[in-house]
Amino acid sequence: MTPPSPTPERSDLVWRFMAAYFDRFVRRHMNALRLARWGVPAEFGEQATLVVYCNHPAWWDAAILILLGRRLFPDRECFAPFDAAMLEKYGIFRRMGAFPVDLESRRGAVQFLSASRAVLSVPGRTLWVTAQGRFADVRARPLGLRPGIAHLPEIAPEALFVPLALDYAFWEERGAEACCAFGTPIPAAELRALPRPERLARLEAALTGTLDRLAADVIARDPARFETLVSGRRGVGGIYDGWRRLGAALTGRRFEAGHRRDDIEGGRET
Repeated sequence: MTPPSPTPERSDLVWRFMAAYFDRFVRRHMNALRLARWGVPAEFGEQATLVVYCNHPAWWDAAILILLGRRLFPDRECFAPFDAAMLEKYGIFRRMGAFPVDLESRRGAVQFLSASRAVLSVPGRTLWVTAQGRFADVRARPLGLRPGIAHLPEIAPEALFVPLALDYAFWEERGAEACCAFGTPIPAAELRALPRPERLARLEAALTGTLDRLAADVIARDPARFETLVSGRRGVGGIYDGWRRLGAALTGRRFEAGHRRDDIEGGRET
């Protein structure tokens, strides 16, 4: 009998440090991280085991998932599969709960399931999975989720599977909007009752529906449809904003760095 894999390494100190780093990084390079008001995650309870699975549209996904974990699930231990080749380059993620998966061989499926079993064996943990296993445009259909996600209900029969939609767009500001929404959780028991191909189809349909609903809000370009989790630097900056600031001061007007005044303030932002 093969011994179980040890739980992937995770340092809470490194997690908190890097989460704070990515918070500053997103503020500097993006306009905002926004959570659809209809897509706020439910209160799961501290002992619930979660598998949050999402699409994979951009390099930014890792940073966004870390910020979502920090802000929405601050008391949970978070883990995630990571492309083995990339993990060799960015070793710091190993200390944050990332574990290597070889995406170019069958060995990767064994790595994924073995490490996931160790992670999900402890109640209250969260496994974050970019379930497409590759970068894919947010508009691509079908999503083509990797089949490994459909095996997880067998090794985590008490888990909840939570679809997470990620989308990025440019609105009125220089920086991009990172938009996200959580869908309706699916109990592992419901998925276990289905053959694996049907499980995969059920998971993909849930994520597709969440993505389509989020896309409607992104297209509307209405900040009121979202909670702002992180707000970045607005305006153009440099000489241009300096000239605008001077003009506002000379005419007694309040200087507005951004291009629109109806943006949402407050929410969960800190």
